[in-house]
Amino acid sequence: MLFGRGKKSKAERSDTAGTVEESGAEAQDPQTSESPARGDFRLGKGPLDVDEIESREGYVDLGALLIAPAEGLQLRLEVEEATQRVVAVTLDLAGSSLQLQAFAAPRSEGLWDEIREQITQSVSSQGGETEEIQGEFGTELVAKLPAEAADGSKGFRAARFMGVDGPRWFLRGVLGGQAALERDAAAGLEELFRRVVVVRGDNPMPPRELLQLRLPKDAAVPGPAAAPQGTVPPTDPSLQQPERGPEITQIG
Repeated sequence: MLFGRGKKSKAERSDTAGTVEESGAEAQDPQTSESPARGDFRLGKGPLDVDEIESREGYVDLGALLIAPAEGLQLRLEVEEATQRVVAVTLDLAGSSLQLQAFAAPRSEGLWDEIREQITQSVSSQGGETEEIQGEFGTELVAKLPAEAADGSKGFRAARFMGVDGPRWFLRGVLGGQAALERDAAAGLEELFRRVVVVRGDNPMPPRELLQLRLPKDAAVPGPAAAPQGTVPPTDPSLQQPERGPEITQIG
């Protein structure tokens, strides 16, 4: 498995999580943090909470997210250029991609319904269209934005948004490439999404605050004389160095 590390400007960071940025949300009262009431709106098994696994061994540890390895999988960490903060991780598999971001969520209500509406408004403002569909994880959103090909022909760029409200966390996945429109092409990434483990932590956090991601401990930190940015030695000789693909995060 390989890592590629990409940079994102502050403006791009705003677009990346524009649908889930904090807007007047109040921090949870630390005195209520011990309450046993924990909202969990998952329809089935997975994505998982860290309390649901016996060990973190065997996962790629990115801080707030634990990723299960898979043959042919490549990871790209999206980094905010101004702060060098890791704001998202993208999984590349078989020509399609899955971008992941995890956020703090309220104890007693989910975020996905509201976030889905915000994505729809954002896409509409860019001249695109959206359609709600039923998927493996409940209601999903397929978004299409006008795009121009290299030869000047007109077309569209598609992304499929999945959202899961877990216990005090919200996980957003954005499928790109063929997986955005074809169920068969999405099967491998959907399974990886199901196996993602979210590490919420016990600290009180405002709803919608991005959970902290980081490079894994054995990843190379880029520098003037460092190896390729954020790379991890491959565990399989068939794995190839990932190339930075077209971004789809501005859709939401």
